[in-house]
Amino acid sequence: MGQKVHPYGFRLAVIKDWRSRWYDEKHYTDLVHEDIEIRRLIRSTYEEAGISLVEIERKANEVTVTVHTSRPGIVIGRGGQRVDELRALLEKKTGKKVRLNIHEIREPELDAQLVAENIAEQLRRRVSYRRAMKQSMSRTMLRGAKGVKINCSGRLAGAEIARHETVREGSVPLHTLRADVDYGFAESLTTMGIIGIKVWVYKGEILPESKTATEGLGGAEAPADKTEG
Repeated sequence: MGQKVHPYGFRLAVIKDWRSRWYDEKHYTDLVHEDIEIRRLIRSTYEEAGISLVEIERKANEVTVTVHTSRPGIVIGRGGQRVDELRALLEKKTGKKVRLNIHEIREPELDAQLVAENIAEQLRRRVSYRRAMKQSMSRTMLRGAKGVKINCSGRLAGAEIARHETVREGSVPLHTLRADVDYGFAESLTTMGIIGIKVWVYKGEILPESKTATEGLGGAEAPADKTEG
C-alpha cells in the first residue's frame, strides 16, 4: 500500500501558511470542530460559487473568515445582501462576532481544487472522463502552469471493476519543498458510484530571498581585496 504525503501539509512553514491561524490549549478540540462546521456551512450554502479555500483567524471573541472564490458576485449578492445573511448565520453558529472577507480567484484554471470540482461536475453530466481530464489539463497549461497531473479513480465509464487513470503534462516535483504545487480533491457521485478526482498543479519554484554578503558574514564587513604591488 502506497504511503503518500499531502502536498500542502508537506510544505507548511516552508512556502505554505496554515489555513486556520489561532492557538488555544483549553478549547482546542471544540475550535477544530467549529472550523470544520464553518467550512461545511459555507460550501453547502454556496455550492455554485466556485469556493476553493476558506481561511479562518481567531482573536479573542472575533472570528475572521476569508473566502476564496472564483465567482464573488454569487457570494456577495445584490448590495451585499448574501454576505450579511452568511455573517448572521456564522455568528449564530459560533456565538462570536464574525468578520467576513471575500477574495476573488482571477485564474480558476490554475487552482487545483476548482479544476478537480470542474471535472467532477462534468462526470456528473456524463461527459467522457478522458475528454474532461484532457480538456482541463490543456486549459491549465495554457494559463501558464509548468506541470499538471490529474488522477481519476472509480468505476470509470461504468466498468464492473474500479480502476484509476492518470494523465500528466510538464513536470510535477512532489518532493521539492520549494516547488509551489497546488493540490485539489473532489468526488463525483454518478449512477455507477463515486469517482474520486485528484489534481496537482505545479506553478514554479518559490525561492528564498538571497542574503547580502554582510548578513552572510554575521554582520562583519567583507575583507578588502589585496593587490600585489
